[in-house]
Amino acid sequence: MSDMKTRIITSIIAICVFLPVLYFSDTMFFSFAMAVIAVTSVYEMMRCMGIKKLHITIPSCLFAAAFPFLVRYVKDIKAFALIAFICGGLYIMYLFTLAVLSHGKFHFTEAASLFTMSLYIIGALTAIVYIRDFGEYGGYIYFLVFIGAWVTDTCAYFTGMLIGKHKLIPDVSPKKTIEGSVGGIVFCSASFVVFGIITDAFFGTSANLIFLAIGGVIISVISQIGDLVMSLVKRHYGIKDYGKIFPGHGGMLDRFDSILAVAIGVASMCMFTSLTGINIL
Repeated sequence: MSDMKTRIITSIIAICVFLPVLYFSDTMFFSFAMAVIAVTSVYEMMRCMGIKKLHITIPSCLFAAAFPFLVRYVKDIKAFALIAFICGGLYIMYLFTLAVLSHGKFHFTEAASLFTMSLYIIGALTAIVYIRDFGEYGGYIYFLVFIGAWVTDTCAYFTGMLIGKHKLIPDVSPKKTIEGSVGGIVFCSASFVVFGIITDAFFGTSANLIFLAIGGVIISVISQIGDLVMSLVKRHYGIKDYGKIFPGHGGMLDRFDSILAVAIGVASMCMFTSLTGINIL
């Protein structure tokens, strides 16, 4: 009970801290917040991998901090893509050079793993800023990232606790069930539709409810895969939590594991709609 109480108190405090971030999402403060989350998450991943050398951690954290600002203030998407390609190329070459010169203290596989996970984390948090600034209704659409992750996580947990009998992937996450997974998908899809109805009623949008319903199913699956992937990484490195920032919850990556995957999924939805002309809201 005490552990559950700690989790609830931490969640309430975290929400109170996060609400101003959402309120000021159209300012530099939002990019700054995503940069802080990106730096913290990359740092936690390096600690998970056992990487502590400053000549690796500092460039990696600087790399993480830059992109939530770049995606907002470099308006030309082609220019941003070019900058991202050059920075990513320089970063991986730097890591590979360290591997070559380290005399076996920093292996090629460590360099490749760090680059891959850093790219995933930074790309996802940068995508949240991209979604926020996407088109006329980006200021509403980016909420789908948090709705998709949190509704899936919460409803999968309680559905599994109430009726879960069949294990989903016990080798990766022993407590997750098939029933919980299905519950998360159903409620996520429903929450997307409700979100569309609310924005139509109060903010003058024209939500594509069928697209949102289907998107909710896809995003929920992506959310659960993101959760399982980060659990798999923890099992590989033999750790319980990525950090201790949130008492009862773990580190930043423990709280944002699903959000990272969902952000990439929602950003892909936005790109799909811009190519096809289908509207989300």
